[in-house]
Amino acid sequence: MKFNLVVLALFACYSVSEAFWNPYRRFFKRSAAPTRAGESGEPLFLTKLLQDGKIEEARNRAKVNHPLLTGAESYSGLVTVDLKTNSNLFFWHVAAKSNRQQAPVVVYLQGGPGSSSLLGLFEENGPWKVHRNMSVTHREYSWHVNHHLVYVDNPVGTGFSFTDSEEGYSTNEEHVGENLYRFLRQFYVMFPNLLANPLYVVGESYGGKFAVALSHTIHNSPDAKLNLQGLAIGDAFVDPRSQLHHGDFLYQIGLIDHKAKEKFDEDEAAAVECVERNDFQCALRLVDELLEGVDGQESYFKKVTGFSSYYNYVTGDEDDTGDNALMKFLSTPDVRKAMHVGDLPFQNSDGHGKVAEKLSEDLLDTVAPWVSEQLSERPVLFYNGQLDVLCAYPQTVDFLLSLPFDGSEEYKDAPREIHRVDGDIVGYRKKAGNLREVLIRNAGHMAPRDQPKATFDIISSFTHRKSF
Repeated sequence: MKFNLVVLALFACYSVSEAFWNPYRRFFKRSAAPTRAGESGEPLFLTKLLQDGKIEEARNRAKVNHPLLTGAESYSGLVTVDLKTNSNLFFWHVAAKSNRQQAPVVVYLQGGPGSSSLLGLFEENGPWKVHRNMSVTHREYSWHVNHHLVYVDNPVGTGFSFTDSEEGYSTNEEHVGENLYRFLRQFYVMFPNLLANPLYVVGESYGGKFAVALSHTIHNSPDAKLNLQGLAIGDAFVDPRSQLHHGDFLYQIGLIDHKAKEKFDEDEAAAVECVERNDFQCALRLVDELLEGVDGQESYFKKVTGFSSYYNYVTGDEDDTGDNALMKFLSTPDVRKAMHVGDLPFQNSDGHGKVAEKLSEDLLDTVAPWVSEQLSERPVLFYNGQLDVLCAYPQTVDFLLSLPFDGSEEYKDAPREIHRVDGDIVGYRKKAGNLREVLIRNAGHMAPRDQPKATFDIISSFTHRKSF
């Protein structure tokens, strides 16, 4: 499903892994290599146990036991999704704190591409938060309060997931969806008690494409017996055609003036011309000069705004001295042993990863037809942080307004409602057919991190079918 996109310049040709805007790099600057090799135990591969019918043994061996990781029952290990290439996906499952028999199952997928979903677990919506002194505290608005959470390092080659063959890496969303589907089927063999629970797939940033890909694969698998009830997409990158309007957005919020906007407009138009003559290197360089910087030079965005980060245009470049605490935590032998990863390398999302390189052609593709497909069958939630520059709310709205789906005309005229939590205005919402669209106030690219209470309420309302 390739499209001739005017913005495929963003992601083609030279040094794709350097050029693609990965918003999670700051969290993975430090290595997570084991501090003392040989003391972390052995990786736990679960597929053979499941094939042999040793389900209880698999669960018992996968249980996470660590003195700092208390207050939640959890399991982790590796599932083989391709025997030929020895491709394995690492997962961490956190059981729901309450109402386990009915609590929805949420598969959570980070973006990048190539960012570990452990970032979501420890920095956004899981039960634990790691601090720079290596202490661990409980998160008040953890999603595990009323959901069974399944964090997956995806695609293969991300985080603790790995493959022994170049052919094992995903090069398109079809392959991503197939691997996730193979994982999920084995997960339910291991936890058959959850098979009847409602299943929701949630993806953030580029993970939005992964969430759509998994939902599409489930939808089109005739033997699937998974209770897929919906998907949620946060600050997501799903359709390049609709998401190259940074100049307009930056001008409207006052970060650039009309002269800078002219520069953005000119370079974006020039990039389109490069694409039309199939000179993708030219186009990519133009866009990189605007937002990332090339040849060691600062980006035009930084030159005119003073900021290098596009997480949150209010906080700008935050102090990131504590951001690498998670990496240090994951490098300690006792933690690795509890996680059942042994001395496996942790593949950092540092902008030079093979996952992004292998997905170079996918970076320019769209999953819009699959979004339309899902909207025809089940609820889909799009939520955006108000202060996100990278995947800005107006760009998501532009995408949805151009998307053909049951309810598209209704969406164009849908009334906008105020969303309150405990009397506070936390956002604004719309509903049309199966579409749910929400703006979260005072949140950037990582909405659950910036506004945990509001995001928890919005996700819970969606997955528990409360009044929206």
